[in-house]
Amino acid sequence: MAQLDSELIDWAVYSEIRSSLGPDFVRILGYFREDGAQSIAKIETAMRAKDAAQIIMPAHKLKGESLQFGAIRLAAVAELIEMTARKCVEHQETPDEIIEQVVGLRPLFEETMPILEYESSPVVQRQSVGFGRRSSSLGNHVTNS
Repeated sequence: MAQLDSELIDWAVYSEIRSSLGPDFVRILGYFREDGAQSIAKIETAMRAKDAAQIIMPAHKLKGESLQFGAIRLAAVAELIEMTARKCVEHQETPDEIIEQVVGLRPLFEETMPILEYESSPVVQRQSVGFGRRSSSLGNHVTNS
């Protein structure tokens, strides 16, 4: 799973933003979840309407916010969608060529967000420093080692 996570998340960027935001990090990550879901809904709606112009701004916003949190795979797909939609507008074409990427955007977002949120959980941090305790899946019993 670590290999997959590294394909989805740039952990150096994630750590940097987490350090710089401090206690506000979890709240702002929550805004990213909300904004990302809204951007994806707008992209999907515009795609159904074959309106390339209406895809550009939500894809651009999703790309920027994804990059801020180190969600590199999500940012790359959002950028491809944005740039292709821009090209479609310039050439007065429908955005049919990005249907596959648009369809895959929500599942990618739903795969990425739990990883970001899990890593930001204070519970995860507390469990990792628990001395003499078994993992939570085994119960909260003190070991006799």
